[in-house]
Amino acid sequence: MSKNHDTLSPEQRSKVMSRVKNKDTKPEMRVRRMIHAMGYRYRIHRRKLPGSPDLVFPERRKVIFVHGCFWHHHEDCKHGRIPKSRPEYWVPKLEKNMSRDIENQAKLREMGWDIMVIWECETEEAAGLPNRIMSFLEDW
Repeated sequence: MSKNHDTLSPEQRSKVMSRVKNKDTKPEMRVRRMIHAMGYRYRIHRRKLPGSPDLVFPERRKVIFVHGCFWHHHEDCKHGRIPKSRPEYWVPKLEKNMSRDIENQAKLREMGWDIMVIWECETEEAAGLPNRIMSFLEDW
């Protein structure tokens, strides 16, 4: 076994990673159902916008990103921890994801869009989430 503790070959790891969903995830679907039930209508995954936001409200010029706690490294979250195996791989990868998020959000703001980020962990117990979403969408 190699020093990095990964039990899969690079080819096997690549195959596993290629199956990771980046849209229509469970947290995203929870948020989409919640917002639809609240009476709001939206577009999804507008690729012409930086970062291809998960939900887009064109008339309000607002977007919502539903971020996975692991992939976007949600600090102080149990799901956002960096794996102990292969930190030399994971740390730069997760830092790159966070940098890309910051860059895309800055571009969107420059274009006049308001942004809300909803973390995966916030969708699990969504007690105050509908009110937060409504406040965000109605403030225009």
